[in-house]
Amino acid sequence: MEFLQDLWLYMKDRKKFWLAPIIIVLLLLGVLIVFGGSSSFAPFIYSIF
Repeated sequence: MEFLQDLWLYMKDRKKFWLAPIIIVLLLLGVLIVFGGSSSFAPFIYSIF
């Protein structure tokens, strides 16, 4: 959690809020890959793409 806090403080201090959507999308894709490969939802996730 300290990493996320440091990242938020960096974006706030440097006015780099455009990084937030990129980071959120990368996190969502990572979660999708983790859950898509090892769960019963895999067939449904693969049908989306």
